Amino acid sequence: MALREDEAVRLTAFSHGAGCACKLGPADLATVMGRLGPLMKPDPALLVGTATGDDAAVYRLDDRTALVFTTDFFTPIVDDPYDWGRVAAANALSDVYAMGGRPILCLNLVGWPVEQLPLEMLSSVLVGGATVANEAGAMVAGGHTIDDREPKYGMAVVGLADPSRIVTNAAARPGDVLVLTKPLGVGATTTAIKRDLASPEAIERVVALMTHLNRGASEAMIAVGVVSATDVTGFGLLGHLHKMMLASGTSADVFAAAVPVLEGAADLVAAGAVAGGTRRNMAYVDPAVRWEPGIGELDRVLLADAQTSGGLLIACPPRRLPALRRELQARGESGAEIGRVGAGIAGSIAVLSSTAPGPDDA
Repeated sequence: MALREDEAVRLTAFSHGAGCACKLGPADLATVMGRLGPLMKPDPALLVGTATGDDAAVYRLDDRTALVFTTDFFTPIVDDPYDWGRVAAANALSDVYAMGGRPILCLNLVGWPVEQLPLEMLSSVLVGGATVANEAGAMVAGGHTIDDREPKYGMAVVGLADPSRIVTNAAARPGDVLVLTKPLGVGATTTAIKRDLASPEAIERVVALMTHLNRGASEAMIAVGVVSATDVTGFGLLGHLHKMMLASGTSADVFAAAVPVLEGAADLVAAGAVAGGTRRNMAYVDPAVRWEPGIGELDRVLLADAQTSGGLLIACPPRRLPALRRELQARGESGAEIGRVGAGIAGSIAVLSSTAPGPDDA
């Protein structure tokens, strides 16, 4: 029997995992994708495919235009349906921004338990998604729905980019400074929401963070000629950084004390609000990470915290760092300088207790 919209219902109670924390873990995903390799036919127009696990596919249409194509959907991450729609849309759009693209077209992807939740609630989800798509300058042109026991929502997104200015996760170079544009702690906060442990203030903070588009950060990095970035989502900062360094053939140092964390998130982790996806991330990156003595369990969890609609992780050449700072500031975006790229073993990460790169690195 369907609930009325005015009945008390917590959307997160219908979810086995919060947001991007419900994704397949990176190790499981690698196993699945490994079997598809022989079926991937080479095409010179495919500028970015599955080889490097990047954020979106990129296909060159002509010398001036490339198509950026991605999709993302997940289970409820907050209890307000309108906010869930906004978060899911911002998260899906983020993959286009991470490649240096401009989203233009979206299709909704919906699974909905028709016998349990009112369709009016689904309408609120879709309105939230369309509101954020409109903010991004993209059009929602349709989609697909199924009757599902667990609610799910997201989007397939098409964007456009200049094929000569595509930003990938495979172009970081030794000496680049790592810049993170949003704080960590989303996974801990949304897990607390699911467990009914989050305060109204914490919910307000995390919703504002997740619905903030990465458009300004993307425009800033394109303006200064950055060529390597990724967005930080379900695999956590360390998981996405590990993939970025593997794809680039480089290593990384991360300055733990310089990594920004959402207000209150550390306390929630200390209280046990750790997503299952975060635990999977920690196991996945552990063989690749060297922890400097003094880095505690709280920091380790937050650095692997499964984000949803997280920020961009930008590898910026030192000579372009002052310009990137200016461009981010001009757009009202933050940019924490959290580490640097090195020439060590590909994919390896050293987590250090330092607060920032040395003066010679910038």
